[in-house]
Formats: sequence, structure tokens, C-alpha cells
Amino acid sequence: MTLNNSEEYNDPILYDKENEAYLPELPLLLKWAEKQKGTIIDIACGTGRVTIPIAKAGHKVIGVDIHSGMLAEARNKTTNLNVDINWMEQDCSNLNLGLKSNLLYTVGNSFQHFLTNEDQDGLLSSVNNHLEMNGIFIFGTRFPSAEELLQPTSEEYWRSYTDNEALVDVYTISHYDSLQQIQHYTTIRKYKNKEGQIIDEKRTNISLRYVYPKEMERTLRLHGFEIINVYGDWKETPLTKDSHEMIYVCKKIR
Repeated sequence: MTLNNSEEYNDPILYDKENEAYLPELPLLLKWAEKQKGTIIDIACGTGRVTIPIAKAGHKVIGVDIHSGMLAEARNKTTNLNVDINWMEQDCSNLNLGLKSNLLYTVGNSFQHFLTNEDQDGLLSSVNNHLEMNGIFIFGTRFPSAEELLQPTSEEYWRSYTDNEALVDVYTISHYDSLQQIQHYTTIRKYKNKEGQIIDEKRTNISLRYVYPKEMERTLRLHGFEIINVYGDWKETPLTKDSHEMIYVCKKIR
């Protein structure tokens, strides 16, 4: 994950307004957290969307991210909370935390921010190096279905929400590079007043790598992981060709 692919995260306050209340990962992660002892590591933790609830449940957590602005907001949010979190700014493809854990996870489809084979190798090597033998690694990534990859190259409405008194309509434009397996997204946020007039517009760009299931199996095996389960969502629904995401629960075996 590199800082030149982080426009979506340059405004941590906006990120939390759009994402903080969304916590589908939490039940599965807490279930595994209860089985493990010691410090839990949250890779690409951002503003602590999931890190903080896990710490609130009584677990000691390290939150790691490369983006200083997101970490600053995470620290700000936990200033007056009685939680055991150590926020650390590091490149997740080249970690050096000085400890090993029995549980490491990354959520929010962060795996897709590692755009090259070398980036993915660095991430998975870092994860392996920071896991105890038989330790658990949990992560999610979007399923590379035709519907997901072949999105319109023109503006497509996605969703709306309210930001203070403004209505925000969100649109996306996407282009899939099939040779690199990378989807290039432009997100357009159009801010409207009570009369429905557009008073502001913001655009951000991001690129996301897609990995196919068989490709993922081979990659994880090469990096010393055994896949315990792969689900179609965080509710542990079985993976099918109609799934929208792939949730991996892996164990370090070497």
C-alpha cells in the first residue's frame, strides 16, 4: 500500500462519516479474538474503525497504518478512552513491530491496495513474520465477478448521505485493466443544499487489485498459510460464484 494511492484517505473526518458505523467484520473477528492470547495486530487500521471496538471488548491491540493522517485521527478518537491500543506508523509490506501475535487481521478490503505481486509478497511475508506458528490471519477482498469488474466507465450513481445540512450524492467512474487486474476508480461527491442545487463537488481516485480464488490459494500457500475457511461475507456465508467478497481465515503452518 503506497501513499500515492491514498486520495480516499486524505480526509479522515470524511472517511469516518462515510464508514465508521459500518462494522460487518466485528462479530467474526471477536469470535477469533476470544480464542487467542496476547496482542492482536490490525494491519492498515486507518482511523481505528474496527481496532477500537476490539480494544473496547478488552483486547490489547496494535493498529498499524502507513497514512499519518488516518493514524492521527485514530489517536484523537482514543484520547479519552480507556483502551489498550498502540498506534504505529509503518509500511504494512515491510513491518518491523518487534513482536509476534496469535491473531493478525486486515479489513476494509485493504488487501486490494497492494497492487503488484511484489507488494502482496511483502504484505504476506510481513504477516507471516509477525505471527506465531499456528497463528491466525483474517482478511477480506472483493470477489472478482463480471459485475464487479465490468462497471460503467461513465458516471454511475452509488449512494447518498447527509453531511451536516448538505445532501451528498456519490457517483463512481471505473476502468478495469485486465492485464494488471487493477480497477481504477474515480469517486465523485456532489454536495447539494436544501433546494437541491449543487454547491460543491469533490473527486478522488483510487486503484484496487483483484485476485481470483485459485490465484489466492496458491499465493497464500507459497507464503506459509493454510486456508481454514473462505466465506462469501463476514457472516460466514459459503463462497459462491455470486458472492461479492471473499473472507479468508488462514493459519500459519510454516
